Amino acid sequence: MKRTIHRMAAALFASGMCLSALATVTASLDRTHVALGETVRLLMQSDGSTDQQPDIGPLQQDFEVLGSSRGSSTQIINGHMSSQTQVTLVLAPRREGTIQIPPLQWGAEQSAALALTVGGNGNAARQGADPPADAAPVSMTATLDQKHPYVQSAVVLTVRLHVGTQITQASLDLQGSSDVFVKQLGKDTQTSESRNGRVYQVIERQYVLVPQRSGQISLKGPMFEAQVRDTGAIDPSDLNSFFNNAFGPSPLSRLMGTMRPLRLSASAIEVNVLPRPAAATGTNWLPAQQVTLEESWRPDKGALHVGEPLTRHLHLTALGMTGAQLPDLSKLMPAPDGIKMYPDQAKTDDSTRAGTLLGSRDQDIALIAGKPGHYELPTMRLFWWDTTSNVQREADLPARTLDILPATGDQVAAAPPPTENLPASLAPGQAQPGAFLPPAMAAHAPPWQWISVAFALLWLGTLLAWWRSRQPEPLTQSAPPASPALAARLPAGKALSALQHACRDNDPQAARRHLLDWAASFWPQSPPCGLHAIALRLADARFTEPLQQLDRACYTGAAWHGDSLAQAFAAPPGKTPSEKTKPVIPDLYE
Repeated sequence: MKRTIHRMAAALFASGMCLSALATVTASLDRTHVALGETVRLLMQSDGSTDQQPDIGPLQQDFEVLGSSRGSSTQIINGHMSSQTQVTLVLAPRREGTIQIPPLQWGAEQSAALALTVGGNGNAARQGADPPADAAPVSMTATLDQKHPYVQSAVVLTVRLHVGTQITQASLDLQGSSDVFVKQLGKDTQTSESRNGRVYQVIERQYVLVPQRSGQISLKGPMFEAQVRDTGAIDPSDLNSFFNNAFGPSPLSRLMGTMRPLRLSASAIEVNVLPRPAAATGTNWLPAQQVTLEESWRPDKGALHVGEPLTRHLHLTALGMTGAQLPDLSKLMPAPDGIKMYPDQAKTDDSTRAGTLLGSRDQDIALIAGKPGHYELPTMRLFWWDTTSNVQREADLPARTLDILPATGDQVAAAPPPTENLPASLAPGQAQPGAFLPPAMAAHAPPWQWISVAFALLWLGTLLAWWRSRQPEPLTQSAPPASPALAARLPAGKALSALQHACRDNDPQAARRHLLDWAASFWPQSPPCGLHAIALRLADARFTEPLQQLDRACYTGAAWHGDSLAQAFAAPPGKTPSEKTKPVIPDLYE
């Protein structure tokens, strides 16, 4: 009995060894000819069940593995049970030509070698040319507007995609580097065209490339990835023969077709960047094909008075540069003494003209005169480098004269009567009865003369009272009686609270009004009359810039954000010791 049991065990062991020896690894491709950019599926199948993975390291040299899936099945046919394990790899060829897929190790077995042809008609990615008429459903081209730019000059790269089939999950990307700044220019444009009976959707995108150094620079070309409908391929589930045998092909997958990954990469972008020439002596380095500098004024005519803003609008364009590269025009515009400048935030824009980048910069600068007079704005000069003729050129605006009149509504006060040419007896405050008559006649003067003298004295008293009213008040520590205008001002605490509300609403006029209310309560003996005067009184750097921004917005009407001012006045400022111990002298220029 024991001998029979040993014989049966030996037979089972031998049969197991035979099954193990018969276990094989097979490999197959879903197609043997693809274009560069297309993908191919490699199906590996092992008889039996295993937890091991195939060694795909030998594939890395010629292929990029985009994805993988694994499955197993067990079949019972006529009482015989068999198991299979499948691994499907999605491969993207790295080059054209005939590529050998080497034998791949899976456990103790190896697959057979396979051959794949890459190239010919198919999805293509090229540089500088449109796709041929017999191209595959998807192709890409990339074109530079120039290959020998100057350092920090802008180059436009135009990428065109010709799509003749359905695609999903599409993305186009171009990565910059430390040597080249990359930025997408505008939005994609879409058109359509027909070739050999096939309608292509043409998608065009432009990039701005700005080289940061001179010399030879290479940048990896743009990459396009998508899922492409592949109606001629077998559904991934149908690749497994055991599913075909058990259930047959999926009718739904045959009807709908399958999606295949697509990856297109254009050739590397090669540019030879020229350095800045020694002849370019301008302060700003502006390599461009054309530069224009224009101006306009608001108001453009009519008289201008003290305190009224005159806005100078400057428009600068450069063909072959981005708007962000153009200089701050307010730094190129010197202002004469007596005129303050308030530059507004510049607006930049990028567009194309005949396939070349066109950058623009618009900036408003408000000019406000502090006193009347004749002023001259000097010539405004901007040097730039002509990349077409390789010479330095100059864009300028001519000098301009300004005649500023006194402020409107301010009447010149009449001067007090001169006293240096009057007799001492007629000096103010020293007139006596009969002083207009000689001493000999004073005692015997008739009544009408005394009446005339009385009227003269009344007139002189009126004149004296008017003269005294024009003199400055004596400096005292007592507060003057509040006028109706001052009485209507808010207290300091309420004024600061109202100021915070105005800052949150970004209302510059309300913020200015509440600041003046607070200043009148803070300095009741001599309240400042303007924002500039408040900044001088506070003499603190954290208040100066927010007050200047508010002052500029009130004069020019530009957009204003009150965050910085609200933060500065979040804690009420305190008076300095000098302000508490000495009389406050009004500023004559407030």
